[in-house]
Amino acid sequence: MADPRGFLKVTERETQPKRPVPVRIMDWKEVQEAQDPDTLKRQAGRCMDCGIPFCHQGCPLGNLIPEWNDLMRRGKGEEAIERLHATNNFPEFTGRLCPAPCESSCVLGINQPAVTIKQIEVSIIDDAFENDWVDTHEPPRLTGQTVAVVGSGPAGLATAQQLTRTGHTVAVYERDDRIGGLLRYGIPDFKMEKEHLERRLRQMRAEGTRFRTGINIGADITWDQLRRRYDAVVVATGATVPRDLPIPGRELNGVHFAMDYLVQSNRTVAGDEVPDRIDAKDKHVVILGGGDTGADCLGTAHRQQAASVTTLAIGKQPPTERAPHQPWPTFPTLFEMASAHEEGGERSFLASTVEFVGDNGVLTGIKVAETDFVDGKRVPKPGTEREIPADLVLLSLGFTGPEPAGLDTVSTVFDDRGNVERDGYYMTAADGIFAAGDAGRGQSLIVWAIAEGRACAAAVDKYLTGSTRLPAPVAPTDRSIAAL
Repeated sequence: MADPRGFLKVTERETQPKRPVPVRIMDWKEVQEAQDPDTLKRQAGRCMDCGIPFCHQGCPLGNLIPEWNDLMRRGKGEEAIERLHATNNFPEFTGRLCPAPCESSCVLGINQPAVTIKQIEVSIIDDAFENDWVDTHEPPRLTGQTVAVVGSGPAGLATAQQLTRTGHTVAVYERDDRIGGLLRYGIPDFKMEKEHLERRLRQMRAEGTRFRTGINIGADITWDQLRRRYDAVVVATGATVPRDLPIPGRELNGVHFAMDYLVQSNRTVAGDEVPDRIDAKDKHVVILGGGDTGADCLGTAHRQQAASVTTLAIGKQPPTERAPHQPWPTFPTLFEMASAHEEGGERSFLASTVEFVGDNGVLTGIKVAETDFVDGKRVPKPGTEREIPADLVLLSLGFTGPEPAGLDTVSTVFDDRGNVERDGYYMTAADGIFAAGDAGRGQSLIVWAIAEGRACAAAVDKYLTGSTRLPAPVAPTDRSIAAL
């Protein structure tokens, strides 16, 4: 351990600096700036080398956090990335996009601010790419077995990379024109610039993974045809069906799903021509839903120069500190300020949307009421209605599950939550067809998607060869300790 008294010498968190708000809302570059190396070493030195590092439990990937904290503290970046890559295929994604349940379970967090694990993680991988420490890992031999992975989000990419490195011939199918899934079109550049995705894809191509874009499985090719063409198929299509709000006025022009808005914005930033694009410029924007997707819409609307942006959440404002029923080391529900919230806009809680108001088929406002709790249900409180002007409403209410896309034609079934049903080894009811990530788990975190992708790859490898040496960090039935 580099400094056994580090956590006693440095007791405060020092997180990554951010570009000034007036500057960053003028472009789409990342909000976060690189941290000073000396600060990183101080923060890494706060890691206590606990007897039982609960950060391992908080992270479904089982990241070797104390090990690479120690290596970072001692300036051994090349060794640090080796330990980080041992459990995580894509730390540049998790280090930017994961909400860091590992930090919630940090032992130091019992009586001090937790170690800045996420910041250290992203610094390790960024330094590694800059110094050419990220190598390709071509398989020593080919097995002759073929695998199709449908969907190119984090679960699909993790599955594909693990199986390619094992020696299987893997093709990733993506219905969009570019690889990446929500990493490509759901995440704004101010949270993760697409070059981080591109350089990882260059590595995967060099290792032998094949990518097929613009092919919609279930429409262009049936699932049965795909299964007959490959020795195994992995469904990694995500949970992309948005939750709707069927109230009066839903049909008005100006009410859109959040993801439709974000996809169009990401395409525009990438240089594409997007006809009839949803644009927030000079509009009064209302975002329904207070999660990460809502915050992404908020930051996007700011950069499109919206006249005003209001975020409405139906529930109570979360506490700023752990509630008694969410003790350490669980992942608590806390009031958070994303970078987009720092950039402006109004944020309201206990707001129930009653009606979308319009004129001649065009949205002009929404009618909201205070949220009341009756028999455990959240309902509008009579007599508290008010109208908010709105030219654009974005529904950021989560997702209900994966799109069926004809999967039922190959005996695949869906559970009562709308997710693809699979057994303890990620296989669906159809022999040789597996499911990983949000398609089987439901809407979840990026770190769970990568963990499931790695575990599913191990299951597929065992199915094809009879045994496997690939790691399986999580089972399909595993849940976060916050959910227990």
